Amino acid sequence: MRRNLISALASGAIFLGLLCAGPVSAADNFIIVQSTTSTQNSGLYDALLPAYSAKSGTEVRVVAAGTGQAIKNAQNCDGDVLLVHAKSAEEKFVAEGYGVKRTDLMYNDFVIIGPAADPAGIAGTADASEALAKIQTAAAAFASRGDDSGTHKAELKLWQAAGIDPKGASGTWYRETGSGMGATLNTAVGMGAYALTDRATWISFGNKGDHMILVEGDPALFNQYGVILVDPEKCPNVKAEQGQDFIDWLLSEDGQAAIAAYRIDGQQLFFPNAPR
Repeated sequence: MRRNLISALASGAIFLGLLCAGPVSAADNFIIVQSTTSTQNSGLYDALLPAYSAKSGTEVRVVAAGTGQAIKNAQNCDGDVLLVHAKSAEEKFVAEGYGVKRTDLMYNDFVIIGPAADPAGIAGTADASEALAKIQTAAAAFASRGDDSGTHKAELKLWQAAGIDPKGASGTWYRETGSGMGATLNTAVGMGAYALTDRATWISFGNKGDHMILVEGDPALFNQYGVILVDPEKCPNVKAEQGQDFIDWLLSEDGQAAIAAYRIDGQQLFFPNAPR
């Protein structure tokens, strides 16, 4: 009887161990996407990923960070796919052997938002760099992400085009949050400041207060997103086949249609432009 009891306990322990471990194949059936925050914060992944996972059986786990941090994470082999919006940095990532190939995926644009009172008088300015120059002249509060994200990189290019180095005013009218887009927008609204944001995040942002879009439409505000498979030769742990399948789906007619179909309050947030 004692032997039967020991056998039963052993069998139970093995069964519990199998339950905890789960199917080996299922446990490994996922990929990690290192991503910019705007695609996550806008709700785009919530709209796209269930459709892809239902089709492929592969779970997509998103790590959302600023573009600069997402690229660093991918360089550290902490991901299978990179989806960000800083084309020159993406091309450098590929040129240095970290990525297989960069492909245009979709685009939207950046906008400058600010309080309705508009103390710098930038509303309707066609040139974004001119608008920033007006903000500097008025010493009006401006909230910058200051985090090496794609949005921050785009902002610095606009300041450079205006011939201004805003970091000399850091801590005065120029405030660097070191945070993501949502937190930076909360800061801007809270202190009555201007800020540069991608349109998708602004549309989905719920704490607008009296802030509104004041500058838009300048070609310099164009915001392109790219997608890259992390190179398995540089990072042997990369799930290249699954990662490429996800990329192929995003670039396919079905994936591009799903991107185009995503809307908030009737407004399209991203515009697919994968090469055909």
